[in-house]
Amino acid sequence: MRVMGEHRTSISRFPVPDLESLPEDLRATIAEVAAKVGFVPNAYLHLAHRPDEWRAFFDYYAAVMEGEEGLTKAERELIVVATSAVNDCMYCVVSHSAFARLQSKNPIVADQVAIDWRKAELSPRERAMIEFAVKLAGTPADVADEDFERLRANGLSEEEIWQVGAITAFFALSNRLAHFTATPPNHEFHLLGRVPRETYEQLVRGEAGE
Repeated sequence: MRVMGEHRTSISRFPVPDLESLPEDLRATIAEVAAKVGFVPNAYLHLAHRPDEWRAFFDYYAAVMEGEEGLTKAERELIVVATSAVNDCMYCVVSHSAFARLQSKNPIVADQVAIDWRKAELSPRERAMIEFAVKLAGTPADVADEDFERLRANGLSEEEIWQVGAITAFFALSNRLAHFTATPPNHEFHLLGRVPRETYEQLVRGEAGE
């Protein structure tokens, strides 16, 4: 299992425990994630000194981001990218741009959404979702009934509309935790979805160009 960098305390203003000292359920989940993506995302470490909060956080993360019904995985990731950009959260913009590239098989759209979603190459449905999510993230008191009607007019069901709101709300928490702890994105995230898997794995191991 690879942890990015030699000085793990640099990923948080707060103590980051050794993996071996964590409760078994946390270690098992972190090992599963590391096996899937090839490294341990810093988000799984910066909250690890608060195991009860870690469990609650990642249970809700799984509920809003990993369910099979409703919004596609790519749609969910683009919502995270757009709303995290509103909150100036480098960690979530970089990490979820990577996941958006992987889910959408599109190496461009996540960058577009992160910089200026209004000019991004989005479908009408995606644009309606992002417009609503950005409003909820930036000026939540301004959300009105007509905003919901626009989502319905673009084909979103009531459950999908709830998902847009829940993802936006959850990542308001995630963004603020990342700011609060000063947690940077892993360098590996910049490569995901941009280079072939074998090249990515070589770069992560430091073997490219040898």
